[in-house]
Amino acid sequence: MRGTRRTRLCLAGVLAASTLIATPAARSAERTDGHLTDLVNPFIGTQNEGNTFPGAAVPFGMVQFSPDTGHNTGYDYTQNRIRGFSLVHLSGVGCRIGGDLPVLPTTGEVTQTDYAKYAAGFSHSGEEASPGYYRVGLDSGVRAELTATERTGVQRYTFPATDKANVLLNAAQSLHQPAGAAVEILDDHTVRTEITGHGFCRDTGPYTVYTITRFSRPFTAYGTWNGSTVAPGARTGSGGAYVRFDATKDRTVEATTALSYVDARGAAVNLRAEGGRSFDAVRNRAREEWERRLAAVSVPGGDPALRRTFYSSLYRSFLAPNIGSDADGRYIGWDRRIRHADRFTYYQNWSLWDTYRTQAQLLGLLAPREARDMALSVVKVDEDGGWLPKWGYGPVETNVMSGDPVTPFLTTAYQMGLLKGFEERAYRALRKNADEVPPTAYPGVGREANAEYIAHGFAPYIKGRPLAKMGDSDYHHGASVTLEYALADAVLAQMARGLGHTEDAARYAARAQNYRNIFDPSTGFFRARDAAGTFTGEADPARGIGFHEGTAWQYQWLVPQDLPGMIGLIGGARAANARLDSFFAYDRLLADPAKTAREVWVHGNAYDYYNADKYNPMNEPDLIAPYTYLSTGQPWKATDVVHGALTLFTDGPTGMTGNDDLGTMSAWNVLSSIGLFPIQPGSDTWGLSTPVFDRVDLTLDRRFWPGGQLTVTAPGTSASDRYVQSVRTDGTPHTRTYLTTDALRSVRSLAFTVGPRPSEWGTSPQAAPPVLK
Repeated sequence: MRGTRRTRLCLAGVLAASTLIATPAARSAERTDGHLTDLVNPFIGTQNEGNTFPGAAVPFGMVQFSPDTGHNTGYDYTQNRIRGFSLVHLSGVGCRIGGDLPVLPTTGEVTQTDYAKYAAGFSHSGEEASPGYYRVGLDSGVRAELTATERTGVQRYTFPATDKANVLLNAAQSLHQPAGAAVEILDDHTVRTEITGHGFCRDTGPYTVYTITRFSRPFTAYGTWNGSTVAPGARTGSGGAYVRFDATKDRTVEATTALSYVDARGAAVNLRAEGGRSFDAVRNRAREEWERRLAAVSVPGGDPALRRTFYSSLYRSFLAPNIGSDADGRYIGWDRRIRHADRFTYYQNWSLWDTYRTQAQLLGLLAPREARDMALSVVKVDEDGGWLPKWGYGPVETNVMSGDPVTPFLTTAYQMGLLKGFEERAYRALRKNADEVPPTAYPGVGREANAEYIAHGFAPYIKGRPLAKMGDSDYHHGASVTLEYALADAVLAQMARGLGHTEDAARYAARAQNYRNIFDPSTGFFRARDAAGTFTGEADPARGIGFHEGTAWQYQWLVPQDLPGMIGLIGGARAANARLDSFFAYDRLLADPAKTAREVWVHGNAYDYYNADKYNPMNEPDLIAPYTYLSTGQPWKATDVVHGALTLFTDGPTGMTGNDDLGTMSAWNVLSSIGLFPIQPGSDTWGLSTPVFDRVDLTLDRRFWPGGQLTVTAPGTSASDRYVQSVRTDGTPHTRTYLTTDALRSVRSLAFTVGPRPSEWGTSPQAAPPVLK
């Protein structure tokens, strides 16, 4: 019976869904000269809470120069007024942040100081975006263009003929919660600002950004404002500044804004290091940088819409984390002191609960030099400030999300060879994080429920427990936190064993089994326990409590360190497959993958996490769930589910599944499309499923990947031929459903043979991914 109904599925759905919406920018890409950057549509995810931004950035740049339309993360495709073009945006986050120093060109007298009131209308027909470049025609008749370097945003405004061509720099308004601002006109070309803000889901400690903007020609007039009071000719203010130009003959004005999180000197250093070039020169350089980055993955041929969604996801995977150190190496440590990055680039912005599952591994594969510096930066957070981060924005901890995401993030770096020479430093920080909790005076919560977890083997769910610090509390999510801690313990045990810390390894490996302590035999699912150890909340696993952004159904599969053990708890492989089939609505999936993905799996908006017994492809807890079939003897079903989920990635504004969360969802799309996925995040295991392209060539950095090249082939992969018949690595038959990182270092070719029906490949118990011990 295998496969008789499955041959209608997946790739056809992917291709059909990916052509649903095409923006003008996406359509124009098909008419260009064939650069990979022409395949990227930055508007993907700007509608329906994907929370991406269409503006200009370079890979991992400190600056993301993009329009703000009033949405709490910057840009919403459904809106039609731009409040300003601001310097800082995080791709795909779910909470208000960034938007520092919105700048807007206007004409006439300056009478309004609230950017919601002086916002300019625009139409998408006059809008264009590509990697490193954004352009829009405003209803005022001004054309605005943006591009960027690592630490600067470069703007070009073309005005209608007027002697009152203004540029407004609104220091006191932003997307987050501003706490204070200062602006100063330094001379007839230059404006300096200092902006302090806080926020991100909850209040956080304050942080300050410093900017300096240098215009291409002198002002004819200027002024500042405090509140709503405009003072023409004033050089200082606490609200913002305007500068004016005569555009009756020369209608174009260019400006470069440099950013620093350190001090005004840092902004000036960055301006000297990266400023001074024309707009076109910066734009061309940004395009070249993106072209080189995207060229690490070559996909010859293939459906145009599918290639656009793929390369757009690859693009978004390289937007963060972001450079935090200035051109002179200085940065602000988490102790609020000025530090210096010696022989590495310091990075910041750590959405670790999200990125540890997909993006960390993709960057370790395709951008290992940067990924190494990112891992070292996280270690420096501990060494500078006293503890490892949970969700860090700039130089502050937000405590957003729960569990222990920093451990699998850093053990991923260890397993991929990115911590050589720093292994023990990283391990010391991880060991402290795993065994203790931060002191009261420290703003971070770390493993907040660690005392109970270590003493009793589970993190308790304590309803209504007051927050000890800003952000989220692990006590409010005791069930999922127990699973997250246990996974972190499992991968830390592997690192400890590799470094010769055998007693620690045994202790963490034992703690990795703590997932068993929240399994309720009466329901057959994981369930929260209160402080007394009693199972609590509704017995219905779709409606239980204590799971962060999910239900017991969705967290059932978050035991990648010991899937055989978890499968045993629920009654063996037959019972597990029945539960998986129900979870994925497998029969309906076979009949109509795209409809099932949109109407059964995606049962609400991006934030509709609860009261569900089905797979949620829009949120992180389920990212590895489809690959559970690799451990139940039915690996072909992993391909069916993965390819069904891929239909949710399309090439228009709604083409993102959920928040992108600094590249997490985009990286899922890239890795799953290639057929190589980190199924045990924090470890060295990569699951295999059918690629969606006939051929993918990865160019790898030989300093980290000695082979230097990995070619993945699946000739004839299609809707009718998508099931793995066999796999070969460098010509040798490979019968397991996974590869290790060490194997990837030496393999140069990974060849899939596909066919119309499932085969016996990968169905034996010996083929399943290993238990982490």
